[in-house]
Amino acid sequence: MSRLALLFDLDGTLIDTDHLHFAAFGAVLAEANGGVLTLADYKTLVMGRPNVEIAAHFFPGDPRAEALIDAKEAKFRASLAATAPTVPGVHALLDWADAAGAATAVVTNAPRLNAVAMLEAAGLAARLTEVVIGEECARAKPDPLPYREAMRRLGVTPSRSVAFEDSRSGLRAARGSGAHVFGLTTGLPPEDLLQAGAHQTIPDFTDPSLWAVLHALKARVA
Repeated sequence: MSRLALLFDLDGTLIDTDHLHFAAFGAVLAEANGGVLTLADYKTLVMGRPNVEIAAHFFPGDPRAEALIDAKEAKFRASLAATAPTVPGVHALLDWADAAGAATAVVTNAPRLNAVAMLEAAGLAARLTEVVIGEECARAKPDPLPYREAMRRLGVTPSRSVAFEDSRSGLRAARGSGAHVFGLTTGLPPEDLLQAGAHQTIPDFTDPSLWAVLHALKARVA
């Protein structure tokens, strides 16, 4: 029987960064074409989606599209503080994973430069060394392939995998991979997360319902 695996999205799941992305993209959109990014549009059209889809929606046919997305990501990285705030309970959960012998990985649609910068700023780079980038796979989220790739690398099965997500795109990907999916209410309300594919919702990693699931899974593996 395979060991347990904890699979984490990054933005808004491990680290509180959505406000930084919202500000960076809003600034680039305004400079590029005078567009205004509402928070509702950010949550629906930007949050969790790969950059190629974001560019196609906001800059259709614009030869500057790739450069504009790159400019947004540079603004985001520049806005990261020296210490990025992690979602409460992250380090305790990773301590538990170490003690339980559970495998861990990050599964994100963020560009690799962003992922590296965020993990370093949050002090998580040494603890989460397996990082699957959606756009480096044949298909990014919402396709389940990035999660399946993480499971392949870790040598784990879907029935022993727990995924954590905060976006509609990510939740569809995680649910499609066969993992047990927790939706974090850091950006969307519980009803939206459940509709997108979460089995359960939690505000952060200290929630007792998360620990009940983890202890039950560990007991089955033991």
